[in-house]
Amino acid sequence: MLIGEVARRSGVSARMLRHYDSLGLVRPTGRTVGGYREYTPDDVRRIFYVEGLRSLGLSLRQIARTLDDAGFTPSTLVGDLIRKTEERLNRERELLERLRTFEAAEVVGWQDVARIVELLHGLGSPSAARRQQAVLAPAEPASVPAELLAKAILTEADPNVAGALRWALARAGGDGVASLASGLTSDDPEVRRRAVRALAELPSAEATAVLTDALDDMDATIRRHAALALGARGVTRAVPTLLGMVVEGPNDVEAAELLGALARDPQWADRIMGALVDQLAAPAADSAVRVRLVQALAEMPGNVALPVLRQLAHDDDRPVALLASALVRALET
Repeated sequence: MLIGEVARRSGVSARMLRHYDSLGLVRPTGRTVGGYREYTPDDVRRIFYVEGLRSLGLSLRQIARTLDDAGFTPSTLVGDLIRKTEERLNRERELLERLRTFEAAEVVGWQDVARIVELLHGLGSPSAARRQQAVLAPAEPASVPAELLAKAILTEADPNVAGALRWALARAGGDGVASLASGLTSDDPEVRRRAVRALAELPSAEATAVLTDALDDMDATIRRHAALALGARGVTRAVPTLLGMVVEGPNDVEAAELLGALARDPQWADRIMGALVDQLAAPAADSAVRVRLVQALAEMPGNVALPVLRQLAHDDDRPVALLASALVRALET
């Protein structure tokens, strides 16, 4: 077939076919009776190979090397194409996220744009010190979108950088609760811990609601962080978790102080006292647990715990009795 007919049947323009010829990619190898160069069936087949590889994103030079390589294996080519495509898609996703960041920030001037670009570059640094410096760079709080900071918190492993991000988020013009709440649905417990630590520093009602849901998390550390934050806000839903913290040990002093504060509400004083007394009498409570419970009784408001402490001053467990006696003397003076 002559070039015009090949172009019509293949859909490849005559100009492109001449370009393939000039590159040595597909050259007509036949001859007509009149001596004109003619495309043989093998040449046409090679044209379709070239077009197929072009559709996968290969350059013409790459196609030439591929077709002329006797050791060419399609699986290797496909693997390389997949890797390069994934890299390109990741770059495009990053660009999309940056564009959405600018859109959400509702920037009003180039100064805000420059600050956000600077922060994005800084947060992408492999150096923790550089990331922290980018977060703490002097700027008006409103110039940094809260959502950007919240998303960065969920991925930041360095504790110092994470602390700087939480500080910046607390100062930002929005609280970023929605992004942090999405972190609490992660399968990775570390991501959920980062989210709950940040939520604990946000005073909004929305953050309180999300923290309340976190009390049911399967991870004990997350439950403790949520309970401490909620207890400080006067949320009585945290009481069972706070009681468990006194029994189990981690953060027991803070938990006891919060239980004492919540017990200032008369409706909750009796419930909290009753729960502490029940734990003291629990068969599984060893001496260390009972000492922590006695210390928690000392945080109860007024003299609410005094009758119980007087009884415990004669307890068979000597450390418990000594501590209770000392507390009784302190309360009676």
